[in-house]
Amino acid sequence: MFFLLRLAFWLGLVLVLLPRDKTPEADNTPQVSASDAVSAATATINDMGQFCKRQPSACEVGGQAATAIGQRATDGARKLYQMITDKKPDHTSSIGGDDTSAVASRDTLTADDQSIEFRPPPTP
Repeated sequence: MFFLLRLAFWLGLVLVLLPRDKTPEADNTPQVSASDAVSAATATINDMGQFCKRQPSACEVGGQAATAIGQRATDGARKLYQMITDKKPDHTSSIGGDDTSAVASRDTLTADDQSIEFRPPPTP
């Protein structure tokens, strides 16, 4: 059970840290600064029991931070899913390809090139 919790934590952290694309929904997410998040986390730890009644600003900032992290995790999961499911075209004609026109011919000299007499390089 503890293994699953650790797995969920690290997977969530990876999904949050993945870069995300610029979308119109990304502009509507709440913007939380690092200092606000740290102060909210500190206030939460200091006042675990019913902190929303005593410190509504910390509860509000913590909710915004949770929303922002959840949105980033969702965007990261979506991007990871797209990276996994998007198939790139295979440009290698030698693997599984029946098209012989893609293979270059070894005889690349023209008739004019072949009519010139060969002369060895001068000896030093």
